[in-house]
Amino acid sequence: MHFTLYSRSYCHLCQDMLDGLLLLQPPEKPFTVDVIDIDASPDATLLARFDELVPVLFADLAQPELCHYFLDEAAVRRCLV
Repeated sequence: MHFTLYSRSYCHLCQDMLDGLLLLQPPEKPFTVDVIDIDASPDATLLARFDELVPVLFADLAQPELCHYFLDEAAVRRCLV
């Protein structure tokens, strides 16, 4: 399982979401997380798309987001099954 978290370096909600996500990681089925700082990314479309929504969490970039602003533990747990 792989997650992508769009965030900002100075965003406490972003850090809270990452911390909460990592707490849900089962030892028997570890996952990876790419944390992408939308302000530092060379892809300007990320800033335009996620500017007011960060943090935004995806399990599959081809699917809708799992959550933004706050971690949706139930949605994450469904992905981990």
